[in-house]
Amino acid sequence: MAENRKHVFISHIHEDDQRLAPLRSLLQRAGMEIRDGSIHSGKPNEAKSVDYIKSSILRPQIEWASVLVVLISPGTKDSDWVTWEIECAERLGKRIVGVWDHGEAQTDMPAALERYADAVVGWQGERVRDAIEGKINDRENPDGGLPPPRATPRYTC
Repeated sequence: MAENRKHVFISHIHEDDQRLAPLRSLLQRAGMEIRDGSIHSGKPNEAKSVDYIKSSILRPQIEWASVLVVLISPGTKDSDWVTWEIECAERLGKRIVGVWDHGEAQTDMPAALERYADAVVGWQGERVRDAIEGKINDRENPDGGLPPPRATPRYTC
């Protein structure tokens, strides 16, 4: 199983801390062992300075990870922390994968994830595993279907 081990940082809102274990379990059942460097209530810190939290707590964990996984739930879209983590991962050249939380059919994703995601997949273990491994580079709706094509603005010079 060691060849299927990945270091990931799961970006999420603190209200979704209880969803981390099911996500890790989903991946384990799909044959992937992950080492999760995300910050959650099980690893609390007493830091108060936003700059310190970003530079000394979050950034090193994102640097350590090979992939940033964003757990998409209703509150994710409005989280400044999740947006910062996505943008940090992008600046560091990390793979960014969005995962729709189980049952989240009508949830919007953060604008930064819309802009920078390498893949967005539904709550299916094999799909999440393949997206983390770089075998999937598509964007799916929460139900696993493909979203409608997005209009691309065209300009003439």
